[in-house]
Amino acid sequence: MRKNDFKLIVLVFLVPLCLPGAKRQAHAQAEKAAYPAMAPLDEYLIADQNSEITLARSAAPTSISGGAEVMVLGRSGFTAAVKGTNGFLCLVERGWGAATDEPEFWNPKVRSPICFNRAAAQTFAPIFLLKTKLVLEGKSKSEILAETSAALDKKELPVLEPGAMCYMMSKQQYLNDRGKSWHPHVMVFVSGDAATSWGADKPDSPIIAANDPEERVTIFMVWVGNWSDGSPAPPMEH
Repeated sequence: MRKNDFKLIVLVFLVPLCLPGAKRQAHAQAEKAAYPAMAPLDEYLIADQNSEITLARSAAPTSISGGAEVMVLGRSGFTAAVKGTNGFLCLVERGWGAATDEPEFWNPKVRSPICFNRAAAQTFAPIFLLKTKLVLEGKSKSEILAETSAALDKKELPVLEPGAMCYMMSKQQYLNDRGKSWHPHVMVFVSGDAATSWGADKPDSPIIAANDPEERVTIFMVWVGNWSDGSPAPPMEH
């Protein structure tokens, strides 16, 4: 699949643009109908904690994830299951890592292993953890957006630190029903709308950018050639 077709497919931030006009609208409506509300909580949980730890660690090469803190999702939210030593944080995001207008926000099949570096763990991951708290409190999409926005406005969430980034290199990732196991990549988080200053989305540029107004960042993605286990990934097409 081509780079442009996937510019907006990564679960946490993006929505596909490859379907034109009425076809895209019909596709979005079908997805919306498929996941209109939160499923029973058990469908989002991974019964075996060790399996979730292993999946979370698969987001990054072992040299990184092996020393990371690992959080797992339980009925009361994400809690630390493994203490880290290197400042990284690995966990498995669920569908509500996406923007609230994403049709698969409530998709219980989503499993997105992600490993944040120290800066992102301390200043970007808290947004997802807050959204998780609101989800488990039974909040609607509109309430989640309103309360997250209010927390950002009131500085109740930390200011994004320079250098915040993460790895998403798991061969077992299920990003959404369209992307499923997409392509291994790293992401860098920058405050505001910064795509132009990075030269993103230019012809032959390896950087894909997406402005995320709900979380008030630009996410820069760079595809990499191997999965976290070192095996080769599908080649990028232009």
